[in-house]
Amino acid sequence: MLLGDGDGFIHCDCGERHWGLHGAAGLLLSTEDRGVLLQHRAGWTHHGETWALPGGAVRSDETPAAAAIRETWEETAVPPEAVALRASLVHEHGSWRYTTVLATLTTNVEPHSANDESLAVDWVEPSEVEDYPLHRDFAASWPALRDQLGRQLVLVVDAANVVGSRPDGWWRDRAGAALRLRDRLSLLGPAGIPAADAGLNGLVGWRWWPRVLLVVEGKASATPAAPGVEVITARADGDTAIVETAEAARNERPRDHVVVVTADRELKERVRAVGAVVAGPSALLTALDALEPAGGA
Repeated sequence: MLLGDGDGFIHCDCGERHWGLHGAAGLLLSTEDRGVLLQHRAGWTHHGETWALPGGAVRSDETPAAAAIRETWEETAVPPEAVALRASLVHEHGSWRYTTVLATLTTNVEPHSANDESLAVDWVEPSEVEDYPLHRDFAASWPALRDQLGRQLVLVVDAANVVGSRPDGWWRDRAGAALRLRDRLSLLGPAGIPAADAGLNGLVGWRWWPRVLLVVEGKASATPAAPGVEVITARADGDTAIVETAEAARNERPRDHVVVVTADRELKERVRAVGAVVAGPSALLTALDALEPAGGA
């Protein structure tokens, strides 16, 4: 076998031998009606004859998410443009790491074994996954992955409160400040955000690609939407619009993580009452700082 960038075994500090000089990644692809996509690994592969996720070694010039999508395309013929990222979980093994990337399909495609690394690829109901002879590491991580399956992070951003949290002259141009925040939030589309920076402190090792809802009011009311950022204009009271937005998101998809970014004490209590989580502007802005100018995750 001709080895490519990132291919090869590494002797990890944990005492095991792992594939992927820069780590490895797999794609946990799911749909509501078909379940999760599993790969029956060929016998000649590492831990062959088991069921796990399509994936492989991360190249030196790509993110784990990009690697998981690329490897899945090579192994199952699911095109990258059909994949919508939702979240990822990093499994640290000492000097090596494996990233499981959770995603959904944006179009109706039919995966199939596209190279000799797979004996088969099948859609499996989540309740039946544990009935398969699973790769040991996938079996160990499956309970945590299943708990987040199908969920999305919905980030409701209080524009006025967030732009007002830093003394950068926003009061002289509130409309411009909202536009700048919108443009920075659009970076979360390709990069995602660590769970802790989004107020999800209990999800250690997780990263989320959120649906971003930016709530604007007053002089910022004319702010248009941008790729990856939906803009909601408050009809009158901005706080009420934020509460209504959070409540609507919770009602539409009750299992989603709905997070409101604000430092307003009264608003925090109101959104918690409708089932949302609260994150502070500082954590969000710090996460956005980390994406500029290079970006990526």
